[in-house]
Amino acid sequence: MAIVDDEEAKRLRRALVTAVARSVSDRRVLRAIAETPRHAFVPEADLDEAYADEPAPIGFGQTISQPSIVALMSAALDLSGRERVLEIGTGSGYQTAILSRLAREVYSVEVVPELAARARALLDELGCGNVRTRVGDGYEGWPEAAPFDRVVLTAAPREVPAALVHQLVDGGVLVAPVGEQGKRQRLLRLHRRGLGADVEELGPVIFVPMVPKTWVS
Repeated sequence: MAIVDDEEAKRLRRALVTAVARSVSDRRVLRAIAETPRHAFVPEADLDEAYADEPAPIGFGQTISQPSIVALMSAALDLSGRERVLEIGTGSGYQTAILSRLAREVYSVEVVPELAARARALLDELGCGNVRTRVGDGYEGWPEAAPFDRVVLTAAPREVPAALVHQLVDGGVLVAPVGEQGKRQRLLRLHRRGLGADVEELGPVIFVPMVPKTWVS
């Protein structure tokens, strides 16, 4: 079914961008939010729910992140449009679609096959031709396509997986929520510096846990 993006959806999206702009000033990120029909990624929600600045369930125990967090994480990646980005957790595909407007190439890994297939179909319909997706274990990343200029995680591991840091270029940036479900989680930004890294905390967050492929039946 074709995505319908009518005037009411566009009005609500403009209002959402205004709300998000209170905390994120990156113009490229705000433009990507404005141009991406979030309601297509939450088809069971009505338009008001789709454009509320709140997370929403997408099935299989997963959620689509609230738009202000998507914007914050996208801005934290500091994308110019030339980068190759690895996304761990395709989920609904919404963050992926935003990244496709901000980076040169996006490689996205999803552990749940059904979500991966649904997201791929939406991304194709939206014309996101610079996105590659696959079903896999996010803890392993996408080693044969590495190195990446940026890495972003949309689910929370207990600590940043070493394999993902190793798949960053020297000077690259990784943004990830870290911590256990039900406990304090922190949004971290890591800059790789040779064999080490500089890490800064961007604030508290709540994300679903990042699970290895062996946990998914």
